[in-house]
Amino acid sequence: MAIFADIIAPQGPEFIDFESVRQPPGNGHLLGTDDVGRDVWARVAFGARTSMIVGVGAVAVALSIGITVGLLSGFLGKWIDTILMRITDGFMSVPSLILIIIFIAIVGPSLTNVILVIALATWPTSARVVRGQVLALREQEFITAAKVIGVRTPAILKNHILPNLLGPLSVVATFGIAGAILTEAGLSFLGLGVRPPISSWGQMVNLAQQSQILLAEPWIYVPSGVMIVVTVLAVNFIGDGLRKAVDPKSVR
Repeated sequence: MAIFADIIAPQGPEFIDFESVRQPPGNGHLLGTDDVGRDVWARVAFGARTSMIVGVGAVAVALSIGITVGLLSGFLGKWIDTILMRITDGFMSVPSLILIIIFIAIVGPSLTNVILVIALATWPTSARVVRGQVLALREQEFITAAKVIGVRTPAILKNHILPNLLGPLSVVATFGIAGAILTEAGLSFLGLGVRPPISSWGQMVNLAQQSQILLAEPWIYVPSGVMIVVTVLAVNFIGDGLRKAVDPKSVR
């Protein structure tokens, strides 16, 4: 849906049909229209693209930071580990919702800013996971053998440590994508996420705050709510399957 939104909803999420405001499904509108005459199906389709961009983008940035910090902290140890972990603890000590709201209030709501602030709030989780795995892996015999034959630290991290982190990181990444989608929807629901004309599932659910829409016009907000639930469940199921596929200890 995210990839082919332009094809399956050619009218786009910004097109307004002034003659079909708050119309139920039918009459050329598969899922009806919203409170200003926008096609609900088109907004759901393009909202999928927004959610996927936020989910994948935020996790990619968060993992880039978390993996780097975790690898350096766990493998090098000593004062480097102390400094990096205290910085990580500092980020984890601030409630993520407060951090996100403050950041958005300073830089303003936009798609890029939402991605960055979610990554900023979630990278410590991956850093902690990577550090814990590296602390165990660096004592293994194959790492000792690599050091003995003169393999440099960057090569050890890239060729020996990082491949063994794929299992845990796949789980962190998929849960992170699901969490980022939920966070973006929550921010958009509160008016702190992406702004129109960009479509967002959270924006659509926000319309349910109006009592008339909540009680009498469920087609305006129910499809986006269902999509949030289905997408998060799907991402979690894929993550579980991916974990079993890359984990050598899993029973096939």
